[in-house]
Amino acid sequence: MNGGNLKYQYARLNIAEKLIAFNVVVFIINGLFPFLLGLQKNSIVQWFQLPKDFFDFLSQPWSIITYSFFHGGLGHIFWNMLVLYFAGRIFLNLFDGKRFLNVYLLGVILGGLFFLLSYNLFPAFFGVNAVLIGASAGVRAVLIFICAYIPNQEVRLIFFNIKLWYIGVFVVVMDLVQMPYTGNAGGHLAHLGGALLGYVYARQLLNGRDIGEGFSKFMDGMANLFKKKEKKAPLKTVYRKTKAKEKSKKEYGKEAHQRKIDAILDKISKSGYESLSKAEKDFLFKAGKED
Repeated sequence: MNGGNLKYQYARLNIAEKLIAFNVVVFIINGLFPFLLGLQKNSIVQWFQLPKDFFDFLSQPWSIITYSFFHGGLGHIFWNMLVLYFAGRIFLNLFDGKRFLNVYLLGVILGGLFFLLSYNLFPAFFGVNAVLIGASAGVRAVLIFICAYIPNQEVRLIFFNIKLWYIGVFVVVMDLVQMPYTGNAGGHLAHLGGALLGYVYARQLLNGRDIGEGFSKFMDGMANLFKKKEKKAPLKTVYRKTKAKEKSKKEYGKEAHQRKIDAILDKISKSGYESLSKAEKDFLFKAGKED
């Protein structure tokens, strides 16, 4: 498969599938390159993971989003991408890709903020060395969004159907229950931040308010900064073509005018002035005044 075909196949993916593809590529690069080059395992991820310390965060503020593209293991990325795929399919049947990205990225950001605030406010986390990676907060945001927006919609879960709001409640309760016991409290806090974003976004949207509208405009503005300015060359080309056409029409008119004068003068030389019609005499008179 050549590069052009890969590019075409990628362009055909929806936004959720593109995110999955990007996460998988990052996972491969983050694992393979340090191994091949004999570097430490965290030699790449350390620049993108979200630290718990505010001062460390201020030194790499981009990590509030970039942490979500890195995963700690095959199981971590597999379950995140699996849920993102199925939740994304339902979401994109309801809304466009831009709103999907709003929910996902805002979930990532709020999940990261939950992690940062909790590790600096609650005594249970003081002195604990932790960093945050994984797409779970964004995935939770998308999942809980659809659970809150269409709560009574049934989906097939292995051998039976279940309403979406049951799934949403189960996922949130499991995060709350597991937080003290799994050794991944930071991850569960991020999950809850993403879930809160998804729930609030959906409920506000049902009330006619899109809380992600401002974020969407901000992202569009950032994207426009990196877009190349449109060249004015095509406008000049069109202008030149137009002038050329106008010039050719003018020249054609002059040639036709001169041919008519020549024909009238030839008629005079053969049959005399009186052989001209009134229209020919008038035309010759006007042509004489123009010259």
